[in-house]
Amino acid sequence: MAFKIPKEINPQQVVERLKTGESLMMVDVREPVEWMDGHIVGAKHIPLGQLMERLGELDPKRETLVMCRSGSRSGLACEMLSEKGYNVVNMTGGLSAWTDESLWE
Repeated sequence: MAFKIPKEINPQQVVERLKTGESLMMVDVREPVEWMDGHIVGAKHIPLGQLMERLGELDPKRETLVMCRSGSRSGLACEMLSEKGYNVVNMTGGLSAWTDESLWE
């Protein structure tokens, strides 16, 4: 299954941007039980199934990094948001590839 994803970023690039103090808009589309197991500090939790009804919580003009466990649900989320005019970036590899404990809660 191929997604039409405008932009991609890997977890290491996200870490580098966060460590420079950049304020990133990050949306985690995993399920609540996955979120409770841990997530990136500062990320917003909107499960994929709630994304369309919670669009008002996102700024379409601001670059939004979308993440999930492996990168496939976030790819779908990016496609859905991109069709609505949102500026989205998929975090490839997902949170299973996240290695920076200092940015994890």
